[in-house]
Amino acid sequence: MELLKEALELENMKMSNMSTSDRVVASRAAKRLILEINEIYKETKDPELMDIMKRLTEKKKKIEKRLKGRPAA
Repeated sequence: MELLKEALELENMKMSNMSTSDRVVASRAAKRLILEINEIYKETKDPELMDIMKRLTEKKKKIEKRLKGRPAA
């Protein structure tokens, strides 16, 4: 499946030396993949798909945390 291959590529992508726009693109790609995999998961209930979605969600959270930066003290 092309979706799973793309999800694994995103998951293994390095976050160092990413520009802000690269992070935005990666975050949007992660969201799109999660939603598409979720549609398949609803039909099949495959636990492997759930694991992939969880890992992508963690990666997306890390990217978004970096995008938001530290709050001003």
